[in-house]
Amino acid sequence: MTFAEPRLGAWREDDGVTFAVRSGAATELWVCLFEKGREVQVPLTRADDGVFRTFIPHLRDGALYGLRADGPYAPEVGLWFDRQKLLVDPYALEIDRRYRPDPRLHLPAHLAVDTADLVPKARVVSPQAVTPRPARFTPGGLIYELNVRGFSLQHQDVPANERGTLSALLNPAVIAHLKRLKVSAVELMPITAWIDEARLANLGLKNAWGYNPITFMALDPGLAPGGLAELRRVVEGLHDAGIGVILDLVFNHTGETDVEGPTLSLRGLDNLAAYAHPREQPGRLINDTGCGNTVNCQSPEMRALIRASLRHFVQFAGVDGFRFDLAPVLGRTETGFDPGAPLLGDLITDDLLADRVLIAEPWDCGPGGYQLGRFPKPFLEWNDAYRDDVRRFWRGDGGRSGSLATRICGSSDIFGGDGARETRSVNFIAAHDGFTLADLVSYAERHNLANGEDNRDGHAENLSWNYGVEGPSSDPVIQARRQRDIKALLATLFCSRGTIMFTAGDEFGRSQGGNNNAYAQDNPTTWIDWQTRDREIEAYCYQLAEFRAAVTRLGDPRFLHEDSEISSVTWRDANGALLTPETWPLTHGFGLEITFIDGRGLAIQFDQAEREVSFKTF
Repeated sequence: MTFAEPRLGAWREDDGVTFAVRSGAATELWVCLFEKGREVQVPLTRADDGVFRTFIPHLRDGALYGLRADGPYAPEVGLWFDRQKLLVDPYALEIDRRYRPDPRLHLPAHLAVDTADLVPKARVVSPQAVTPRPARFTPGGLIYELNVRGFSLQHQDVPANERGTLSALLNPAVIAHLKRLKVSAVELMPITAWIDEARLANLGLKNAWGYNPITFMALDPGLAPGGLAELRRVVEGLHDAGIGVILDLVFNHTGETDVEGPTLSLRGLDNLAAYAHPREQPGRLINDTGCGNTVNCQSPEMRALIRASLRHFVQFAGVDGFRFDLAPVLGRTETGFDPGAPLLGDLITDDLLADRVLIAEPWDCGPGGYQLGRFPKPFLEWNDAYRDDVRRFWRGDGGRSGSLATRICGSSDIFGGDGARETRSVNFIAAHDGFTLADLVSYAERHNLANGEDNRDGHAENLSWNYGVEGPSSDPVIQARRQRDIKALLATLFCSRGTIMFTAGDEFGRSQGGNNNAYAQDNPTTWIDWQTRDREIEAYCYQLAEFRAAVTRLGDPRFLHEDSEISSVTWRDANGALLTPETWPLTHGFGLEITFIDGRGLAIQFDQAEREVSFKTF
């Protein structure tokens, strides 16, 4: 489906640039051009379609601009117009510098100072479309989640000038590592421009993850100093290596936060359309995200902006798909989450997006926010039930063999409704949010004091264990047990049907010192230490990747009982006896034997007592 809607933002045509901005309540709008420290304000005119436009002749690519909007300043009814505030175009494709928190961005209109020196300027660019290619990633592959800055900042093989940037991903040593892991796609944690939370700035901390966006299309200049062209080059290079690229995007809230937050873009242009408000209290922001505001994903204006953002990254960078943070917000209506919500339908039917991989984080903080298994096909979904059941089994909890068996076979209890034959599960044991895999077996409690919230943030229950010592241990027995557990956890993941995912560094025992919410730690806590990585675990992970690649049926997204290439499936207890409904709850481990129609077979043993996964083909 092609959506007919006005073109917004700034684009070159003829011998100049057209600017188009949408605002439902503004009385006046200006585009502000900046050159050599001088600002020139050019008024825009509202057209019959409600869009403000102007054409400026002789303007070239590279021109810097911002917006100013005037109208009522009445926050009590959701109107925040203030001509003193320079605003960043929501459709900006590039910005000239990173966002920086500043108390002056928060001032009310009667106290406001001009913010032109405090806000990044958008840059006029004319991106070149890429040649359409099929998505490199298909369900059943391995997703490698990574933080662009933390991934390469301490990588000794990456040139110093590329460390912490997208370009580092094209380093031959990095690509060789990804290929040895048989990575199907890298999932890049947010690379669009974000702002540090004011609270972090007051504590001298920085947001290391980027889940606090302002502009949805403009890349963060620190991660992509080469702008969109750098992303396009990285996507092409990874594609040449057979690796896809998935962008982790945040459309559920913005860094303008609550009513005390900064006015930087959407709030000053079209607050009522941009954010969700109670119908009877338009001056109050709904906070289904826990971040102060919630994007109104059902308003025509925000649906159009989100679609345009996704299309932009496919059309001009060739990315393979998207992961949506706190995805139920995308499907929230006035009556709650709806799998048939208009925006979700848009993403599935859009002509440029229909063949891209779409991944939902299926929970948010609002009422009825847990929606695992309820997103429409073809959405894949992060499966925290898989995460928790795997952790419980290897922690040693009793009666968990049946749950683990269900999870490694694709979680048909969650994704098998309506006659589905394939799982939509993204199987993971650890992700950026929570303990690393190594910390999972080394810490019984979170250790988040460095975040400045008195250790109250992050999950309190992690289903983790520590063998009697909290944190690092010099005891070789404990060290060996922890390493054995990491191997068992990794083997379980690689033996699971459907898509699997792990976070960069988990393949060689990276630790965050027990911090399970390290978003505020742009420091060695989240920077991967490549020098001290555990080479034994890394080598084992390479072996697992080779095994999964050799036994291609392992990653098949079809539920085990729906796989037409399987002739028989046998389940046995730890002693080799056939399992029955009565004995499943009593066993402390189990074996799975699969015989394929060509006569070949696969046997996997999950031994809870010995803390080991073994497998063989026959």
